[in-house]
Amino acid sequence: MLQTDEENMNKRIPAFDPLRRHSLPVLVQGRLEEMILKGNLPPGSQLTEIPLASQFGVSRGPVREAFRGLEERRLVRVESNRGVFVRTISPLEADQIYEVRIALELLVVARLAADPGRLAAAKLDVLLDKAERLAGKGDFAGCHTCNIEFHDRLVQATGNATLQDTYRRLVGELSLFRHRAHARIRDASSLRASVADHRAILAAVMAGDGPTARRRIRRHVEASRSRTQRLLAADGAGQD
Repeated sequence: MLQTDEENMNKRIPAFDPLRRHSLPVLVQGRLEEMILKGNLPPGSQLTEIPLASQFGVSRGPVREAFRGLEERRLVRVESNRGVFVRTISPLEADQIYEVRIALELLVVARLAADPGRLAAAKLDVLLDKAERLAGKGDFAGCHTCNIEFHDRLVQATGNATLQDTYRRLVGELSLFRHRAHARIRDASSLRASVADHRAILAAVMAGDGPTARRRIRRHVEASRSRTQRLLAADGAGQD
């Protein structure tokens, strides 16, 4: 009996086993998206069907469909007669994304401050304790992951699926930009400052103090926006 691509993939890529209920294009897209957002496939990298199909143990079809999904999420660009490339985000594009992100963050904390009970199961204190330990070690990658998780849990707690999906798309695009900036950071003080900001934001939300929560989240995101832009401007990274 001939084996299907899905059966072959499940044998060759054990990490996909828990996700067998999903289609192959979804599995491949998820793996590629993870690699892009973690910086394993940096901006400008070319993605080629045949090597990726061989790596994942699938035919070229699922890889091609995964590319389309990544393009919809604005993580890759497709160039006619050239191929598929991980997107490079310019400082101007990132600034525009930050502008929209700030509006969404303000909406999130306003909703949660009006109903702090929504955060009961989020375990944000535990997450911030972990982030604080990582900051003490100067672990930029670990702190970045905790930072993303903190904001994502806030958004998830609103219960608004559309808001969550929109926010995650923006954060995905920003990751393309911020990996370049983080590679240039040498001062770990920003990690500790970020954790302190998160604790202050959480305290205001849990106290039901909407105005303070909005003020703190705006200041926090604006600081990230300015810091990232300064890093890239100083390095001449805006000349893409």
